[in-house]
Amino acid sequence: MFIDPLYIVIALPGLLLGLWAQARVKGAFKKYSRIATSSGKTGVQVATSILREAGANNVSIEQVAGQLSDHYDPRSRTLRLSPQVYGSDSIAAAGIAAHEAGHALQHKTGYAPLALRSAIVPTANIGTKLVMPLFFLGFILQMSNLIYAAIFLFTGVILFQLITLPVEFNASSRAKAVLTGSGMISGEEAKGVSAVLNAAAMTYVAAAVAALLQLLYFILRARN
Repeated sequence: MFIDPLYIVIALPGLLLGLWAQARVKGAFKKYSRIATSSGKTGVQVATSILREAGANNVSIEQVAGQLSDHYDPRSRTLRLSPQVYGSDSIAAAGIAAHEAGHALQHKTGYAPLALRSAIVPTANIGTKLVMPLFFLGFILQMSNLIYAAIFLFTGVILFQLITLPVEFNASSRAKAVLTGSGMISGEEAKGVSAVLNAAAMTYVAAAVAALLQLLYFILRARN
């Protein structure tokens, strides 16, 4: 099997950054999942309180299988929490539940980057599936049109990754503010929440960097 040395050189930094970010978020979650909040509220109770106070009564909350599989689905207005968050009263659970509730509040208030990200999801999905087949087919057949088509599709993936950054950072900011403002966590516990959410944010930064490096590879190969 042929492996392009240029791809390894360019992609390796993004891969290493991604592995570091994943290790960091797992370490932070493991550490603060062992420490309970002074309020004793579980993840589902934290999310419920935040949504109720904001008047987001049309958002449902359910438990979903998997580890760190927590997410908000704007299509069905459903906040899904992993078992480690849903029923846990830990600092990590409170932070993640509040973060996902932050996405629901973004949806409720019409936060523009969230709406834009949701709108380009289909384009990003298509680009993710087709970019590599098109690129390598164009490379093998020496058809520059296919290569440039792959690059064009991949710009949708890049745009999705870049828009994700303010969406995630804003949700974390909302989470920290509402947790401390409501008294669900203490000032000392807020440091743990920040550690968990900041580590999680780095995974999105790593994904954006990896995507940009991959785009650089496509452009360099297209020029050759």
